[in-house]
Amino acid sequence: MQDLYPTRCESEPRLQPRDEPVARKAWHAAAPLTASEVEQFDRDGYLVLENVFSAQEVAALQAETGRLLADPAGLKDETVIAEPGSREVRSIFEIHAQSEVMARLAADRRLADVARFLLDDEVYLHQSRLNYKPGFAGKEFYWHSDFETWHAEDGMPAMRALSMSVLLAENTPNNGPLMVIPGSQATFVSCVGETPDDHYRQSLRRQEYGVPDEMSLAELAHRHGIVAPVGKPGTVVLFDCNVMHGSNGNITPFPRANAFLVYNAVSNRLGAPYAAPSPRPEFIASRDFQPVVPVSGAIEGLVEGVPA
Repeated sequence: MQDLYPTRCESEPRLQPRDEPVARKAWHAAAPLTASEVEQFDRDGYLVLENVFSAQEVAALQAETGRLLADPAGLKDETVIAEPGSREVRSIFEIHAQSEVMARLAADRRLADVARFLLDDEVYLHQSRLNYKPGFAGKEFYWHSDFETWHAEDGMPAMRALSMSVLLAENTPNNGPLMVIPGSQATFVSCVGETPDDHYRQSLRRQEYGVPDEMSLAELAHRHGIVAPVGKPGTVVLFDCNVMHGSNGNITPFPRANAFLVYNAVSNRLGAPYAAPSPRPEFIASRDFQPVVPVSGAIEGLVEGVPA
């Protein structure tokens, strides 16, 4: 298959205009988003949806988050990623396969229907994880485009995927919230440096390859600015696969926890990696392309101790 976005193969980075749509379907009255929301996602590459989940649903999700974090030994060992230089949990991958509650969240119609609309296709779950930034010890996630990695290391052909971050603790300007460069989804930044074998073992803790250069980042930031979407638990921040994003470390006593779900169009399923010796493991990049079957109703009564 032709490589539309060559990366990690040249000695100098390039800024390449995106030659495909962001929001792939025109708004209509039955759409799961408003016309202005679709317009913003198409223009800025991200969108904040407030009060998507009720207080009761948030309580169920928070209880399950606490359970997962309290007993990482009960999870698949390779899916639990520690902070660099620490035993604190940084991420837990494949949460939809290790938690009934998180599987229900990933299939929730309020999320899946939005993904299906914006990508104009059936979708499957490319990746799921719990991102956790403990108080005082949560490290930064450096600037990157997810698509650059998914293309280079997973074999994702086109920019027909998006991420949804479900806030499970309050994300404030101070505790290391997501930062995005709005509008950057319109530009693909190629990276320099050949991908090492089993790069994922290091990159999940601290990425060194697939990291954009400072000149390209500065150009995008000066052109578009930087925003930090924040919100209370139950808020959903969704963003295009190619939008440039990152986050600062958390030196406050207030932890940050988000359930992170990546939906990819079924027509955009993975092939061979474009710039890596071998594909990353299934727990990072699923090759189960079965479409998500959206589920209606409240997320409640799935966790013992949380009232239905």
